Amino acid sequence: MRFERNLGCNKRQFHVFPTPKMMRSLRRLVHLVLFCPMSKGLQSRLPAIKVKYLFLAWLGIFVGSWAVYMHYSSYSELCRGHVCQMIICDHYRRGIISGSSCKALCEENTLILQHCLSSTPTHQVYSGAWKEKPVIIKCGIEETLRGDGSPDSVPRKEMTLFDKPTRGTSMDEFREMLHSFLRSNLGEQPSLGSLVGRVISLADVNQDGKVSLAEAKSVWALLQVNEFLLMVALQEKEHTPRLLGFCGDLYVTEQVAHSSLYRLEVPRYLQPLVPSALHSSVNQWLAPAWPRRAKITIGLLEFVEEVFHGSYGSFFMCDASPRHIGYNSKYDCKMADLRSVASEMSVRGFLKGRRCEHNSDCTYGKDCMATCDKLVKQCNTEVVQPNLAKVCHLLQDFLLFGAPPDLREDLQKQLRTCVTLSGLASQMEVHHSLVLNNLKTLLWKKISNTKYS
Repeated sequence: MRFERNLGCNKRQFHVFPTPKMMRSLRRLVHLVLFCPMSKGLQSRLPAIKVKYLFLAWLGIFVGSWAVYMHYSSYSELCRGHVCQMIICDHYRRGIISGSSCKALCEENTLILQHCLSSTPTHQVYSGAWKEKPVIIKCGIEETLRGDGSPDSVPRKEMTLFDKPTRGTSMDEFREMLHSFLRSNLGEQPSLGSLVGRVISLADVNQDGKVSLAEAKSVWALLQVNEFLLMVALQEKEHTPRLLGFCGDLYVTEQVAHSSLYRLEVPRYLQPLVPSALHSSVNQWLAPAWPRRAKITIGLLEFVEEVFHGSYGSFFMCDASPRHIGYNSKYDCKMADLRSVASEMSVRGFLKGRRCEHNSDCTYGKDCMATCDKLVKQCNTEVVQPNLAKVCHLLQDFLLFGAPPDLREDLQKQLRTCVTLSGLASQMEVHHSLVLNNLKTLLWKKISNTKYS
């Protein structure tokens, strides 16, 4: 060991260096970078390549610090599960609401909120555990301020959320309320009576053959949540997550192992910094084996078929995003998020009489678009692009990568035909079914009688 004088700074400093020449040079470099970053002689002492690496290191530290700051600043805004639980349990203890999950959440502490998955402050989503089994917990929050307008006031739900039905409502009146509500949201369907019966059975938490006022208020509030309504209507469908319980307007569903088609989700605040080509390449590399992707695709096509003309009418996927489509550990497709799926009746009601200048003015959700009648400046009520065309647009990236060579050309042709589907649903039912079945058959032939089927 020996002492060596450091000449890189104006002040005289002494440091102990190990004898190996390489370690001594490395220490000198670190000392210059950390203690003398503004030294005029820095660039002359360092080779050009080291300056480049130094710049990249500082840039990495800056971007990383900014990402961490954005993550935690948005976390406090988006993640308010404790507030949701506090409100729900307060209503439960006061006898305003009821539900099959209330005891577990508010008394036994066996329903636990764990990891925040919320994308908006008003729609709280958490992964959690119920009796040590993984679940998803969802709850809505309406934000209001105190009288003094304090921005840090606790968000709360207005009591009007649980104001119906009122005391004195009979079971017959409640049934009629439910039937009228479902008819206005799903249209006049012959099977609405059975759906009313399903809702009544769901509301009867203690299974005594009666529905208490608190039980009725809870299920009525839940039906105002579009996703819950669809989960009840599509409960028997294989590709809809199972509803496990509820308390007030908080509801619990099975956890989908993979909640998106793609494994890498770049946070919104980092998207401008990550090239789309890089994001796509990484997701292709992380994707399951092609036969498993084919199995997921078959399930997704079956879901599209189920909602095209189901028992309770037709439904539109108004944001066909890979973030809403998931799959379980067996690679069976499961719709992880149904909030963007809307009934045909709801979409028509939104478009009817709506004033417009362009087709873009006639859009429900993100991409359920109708045409604008420019003579009368009103929207037509039929959506032009069917669910299948939107799904096939997603599948071009998800399915073609790594496809077997003997199948790729035919698969590409089928997807190209599928993407171009357009026209009014009432006029293209046969064509829609033909394209969907051709695509399913093509994939099934390739993976049937294998370990992936």
